[in-house]
Amino acid sequence: MCLSIPSEILEIDELNNAIVQTLGVKRKVNLDLIDEPLQKGDFVLIHVGVAMEKIDKESALESIKTYREIVDKMNSGEINTNEGDLGLNEFNR
Repeated sequence: MCLSIPSEILEIDELNNAIVQTLGVKRKVNLDLIDEPLQKGDFVLIHVGVAMEKIDKESALESIKTYREIVDKMNSGEINTNEGDLGLNEFNR
């Protein structure tokens, strides 16, 4: 299973590559697989350096909030990182 954390576009160059930010980490991704127009501030889902899908800002921010909550629980020890599901089974209820 692959999880994609929403990434915000910070800039787009003339070759259709973008600098995106994912939970504070910046990286370069290619935008060629997305048919619709993209601009600074849009959110995309990426996989191995390629943006796969544009998502709306509200959904992106809600997903980011959930990921941050998971990280906080891992850092506090509430979720044991040695568990196979990292405590994510609660989302399948």
